Amino acid sequence: MAKKELSTRQKILLAVNAALEKKAKNIVILNIKNVTSFADYTVICSGTSDRQVQSIAASIEGSMKKAGALPLGIEGEKGGRWVLMDYADIVVHVFYEPVREFYDIERLWSDAPKMEVADDSAEVKSLPRGM
Repeated sequence: MAKKELSTRQKILLAVNAALEKKAKNIVILNIKNVTSFADYTVICSGTSDRQVQSIAASIEGSMKKAGALPLGIEGEKGGRWVLMDYADIVVHVFYEPVREFYDIERLWSDAPKMEVADDSAEVKSLPRGM
């Protein structure tokens, strides 16, 4: 029997919670489905070192894989400065904090609905309406 495909919202929650497990900072979820054609959502988070960035990305990849969601591609894992993880309907960006500040990719989608996750959150259980 085939595994049931994860919903977009389930993927977002998996990614965010896996990032929180590794103490990711400044987690932002952007609903970009009405402003771009390549994905419905993007999740952006930061680490304070290249090792933490790699650890966050590995945690997200592991959680997604365990749930049956495989990436279309992952870029930047080795360097630990900016890891891009493409899961079709969601794209996850894990940044080393100074690199995130430099590129400021959130400004690309400044009109998109946005949800910020508190750094001290233990877990995100759901997304609010409109997200």
